[in-house]
Amino acid sequence: MIEIVIDQRRRDIGGGFEVGRVLPFARRRMVGPFVFFDQMGPARFAPGLPRSMDVRPHPHIGLSTVTYLFQGEIMHRDSVGSEQPIRPGEVNWMIAGRGITHSERFEKARAEGGDLHGIQAWVALPAADEETDPGFFHYDAGALPAFAEKGVHGRLVAGTAFGLESAVRTHSPLFYLHWELEPGARVALPADHRERAVYVVRGAVEAGGQMLGAGRMAVFAPGADATLRATEPALLIAIGGAPVGERFIEWNFVSSSKERIEQAKADWRAGRMKLPDRDDQEFIPLP
Repeated sequence: MIEIVIDQRRRDIGGGFEVGRVLPFARRRMVGPFVFFDQMGPARFAPGLPRSMDVRPHPHIGLSTVTYLFQGEIMHRDSVGSEQPIRPGEVNWMIAGRGITHSERFEKARAEGGDLHGIQAWVALPAADEETDPGFFHYDAGALPAFAEKGVHGRLVAGTAFGLESAVRTHSPLFYLHWELEPGARVALPADHRERAVYVVRGAVEAGGQMLGAGRMAVFAPGADATLRATEPALLIAIGGAPVGERFIEWNFVSSSKERIEQAKADWRAGRMKLPDRDDQEFIPLP
């Protein structure tokens, strides 16, 4: 049974580059520990992309950010000294913990032009880990378990599913799956995770008697059947896991405590959070 269907809310963040916000949603703030879910693009950039399109240095607390691309390349730099491009099928997993800052630059697109398409997600840290040391981890595509059956190609981006375990380090039980389905192919979301959702990036699937097209996320009731059938070639992202409790979100800060968010805001406003190495000449002010 489908609990709720959420349609992405598209907005242009500049230069024709659109982002589709799915989570948080007014009637569904989280799915398992996933507290934020955006589709970036798809977009095609001409060479000479203005620097104003880049995501300038900004802060996070209390979460892990997950960047996963289908097309293109993004350069990541952060305040723990990481500098890492991410390409399709790879994972950039950044642990904010007690505080980190980072930037995301479209340097390859600026030089050469090209496409960009991917998913940006945030995973709330359990309360016991919200103040953990910040860190950054990059995983090549070959480090992620892949599987295939008739009409189905899948990759386990993070967590556990179907007896597989991703190399990506997480702080709570979860799953993050990338599926590509041929017409008529069937898949089912992992039954051993309490909260589960699927997002249709491209194509269409049928689930629970409902048709789900591109840009829609279906959240399934705990324990309910969560079988999907592709009605055309489809690209899906499935997420879920164990709930970690209520979280407050303000700007780029996530916490179980409103007071902690106020402290993070004050720290950023006062310049007490270190900027990324090699990228400390500009930053995004507190809104």
